[in-house]
Amino acid sequence: MTSKTRFLALFRSVAAAAGVAVALTAAASPARAAYPDRVVTLIVPFAAGGPSDIIARLVGDSMSKTIGQQIVIENVTGAGGTLAAARVARAEPDGYTLLIHHVALAASASLYDNLGYDAGTAFQPLGLVNGGPMILTSKTAFPAADAKAMFAKLKSDGPSVSVAHAGIGSNSHLCALLLQRALGSKFNLISYRGNAPALNDMMGGQVDVLCDQSTTGVPPFLAGKVKAYAVSSKQRLDVVKDLPTFEEAGLKGFEFQIWHALYAPKGAPAEVVTKLHDALQVALKDPKIVARFKEVGTSVFPEAELSVEAHKAKFEREIATWKKVFAESGEQKVQN
Repeated sequence: MTSKTRFLALFRSVAAAAGVAVALTAAASPARAAYPDRVVTLIVPFAAGGPSDIIARLVGDSMSKTIGQQIVIENVTGAGGTLAAARVARAEPDGYTLLIHHVALAASASLYDNLGYDAGTAFQPLGLVNGGPMILTSKTAFPAADAKAMFAKLKSDGPSVSVAHAGIGSNSHLCALLLQRALGSKFNLISYRGNAPALNDMMGGQVDVLCDQSTTGVPPFLAGKVKAYAVSSKQRLDVVKDLPTFEEAGLKGFEFQIWHALYAPKGAPAEVVTKLHDALQVALKDPKIVARFKEVGTSVFPEAELSVEAHKAKFEREIATWKKVFAESGEQKVQN
């Protein structure tokens, strides 16, 4: 056998061996499974039973059916929702850890001294969920017959009135801050680890007042378990038509609309964002979810505001709005 022949034979042997190795490697390393191939966790920043938790479970159940994998709810409470947000900001951007949050996520950028993440850039918006007003409520024994009497009481005796909220930076806390500013008063603010425990204590008479989301404020009012005085929207709510708006009751220009939205960590793959966004849209068109929203005075956003891009634009506007509010209010940043 000539040298040339021996070389060609050796080359063919090496090439054949390499081909076998490649084939074995391919067999041992199958292509990445299509998303999602395991359970997805949806982080809720507040306690079970609160408005964010209720919305998350309604939407999450529908989305689970659409994406073909279970979406489990995990309540990560504390620090006005920033502990949950930090958890998601640090998570792998693979679509398996999601966040539902509300306006407090935008406000946190101005409220806290050191979040450990940039609220404006740490998250990938997936879509807006619902929007609605707050409802000013109190324990049944509170000595105010209507909204004007309630505002007068808060203005004159604010420090002696215990006003519960779901934690620093929560919607109920932000509502209380806006109400203090509008009335020129200071309240005895009592912080809880979520809306549900705050509401329970108010119904039990341990605290006086709660500026609650309509989602959780309307049902106990209709059941006679709390008093209600006014809603923070521009128009009255159909479900509680007898309640005036804050403006009708004397606080000119007062409006505070809350909203929930879904987020993934920044860097989530485009196909994952699309799949989750599309599943959310299916949920928001579910007649049962739409009807449930209406029952508690909240609603889906208009079609033009449901895209990922519209959510991103709204979030950026809200960050700028709350930065201005806190600058004007003189509130000190929370040291965390």
